[in-house]
Amino acid sequence: MLKSCWMVWGALLASVPALTQAAEPLNCLIEPDRVADVGSASVGVIEEMRVERGDFVKAGQVLARLSSGVERASVAVAESRARADAEVKAAEAAASLARSKLDRAKDLVKANFISPQALEQAEAEARVADQRAQQARDARDVAQREFELSAAQLGQRLIRAPFEGIVVERYRTQGERIEREPVVKIARIHPLRVEAIAPAAMFGTIQPGQTGRVTPQLKQFGTLSATVTLVDRVVDAASNSFRVRLTLPNPQLSIPSGLRCSVELTASVTDRPASIR
Repeated sequence: MLKSCWMVWGALLASVPALTQAAEPLNCLIEPDRVADVGSASVGVIEEMRVERGDFVKAGQVLARLSSGVERASVAVAESRARADAEVKAAEAAASLARSKLDRAKDLVKANFISPQALEQAEAEARVADQRAQQARDARDVAQREFELSAAQLGQRLIRAPFEGIVVERYRTQGERIEREPVVKIARIHPLRVEAIAPAAMFGTIQPGQTGRVTPQLKQFGTLSATVTLVDRVVDAASNSFRVRLTLPNPQLSIPSGLRCSVELTASVTDRPASIR
């Protein structure tokens, strides 16, 4: 009888919804969402630097410009060739005239005013004129592609921001020659990334989408709300812990990165006995 009661009690416990427990605060670090050392795809001398450390930049904004006199001249020449269509118009006019002559030759052959050989000659001249017109159009297309290539090469002389963010460092200045070296470092701080270390005992209780309460070491920021976006699926054997990443909105850019913090997560209790014997 006692054993039967224990079994019933165990079944009731198994049917109770998952409880929650307030986990101990986890140590964490507030980091930029993305950091990039921005360099140039081309080798050259910096002709102009347009940003300084601490500047806010938008995606695609020009950060620096390399000397590009040769490239600009190439673009001007290629653009002139691409826009020059006199040869195309002349070749198309000649082709139109040759077709008109061919049409008249066909009528004259029917009326027995010219010989069939004259008609053949008119047909050959019309074909040659059409081919010359097509060659002129092809040459214009090639010139257009050369212009696009020159413009792309000129564009590589501009160093642009890959994303919106803050200039953290400026490594180079005007007049310096660069090859593969970065010119500036950019960090995106909206949103911020919160990296926390959780003990292995909490593995399985933290899921993406959960909300965490982040408290930075600087008390003026109070307690902030962040969302879990990534939970490592591997526990580090040496520290017996795993990493958790949260996303912290920072639309006003008022919260600096690099701050130590603590985060409180609500973990679900999942370990329950299915039955008691």
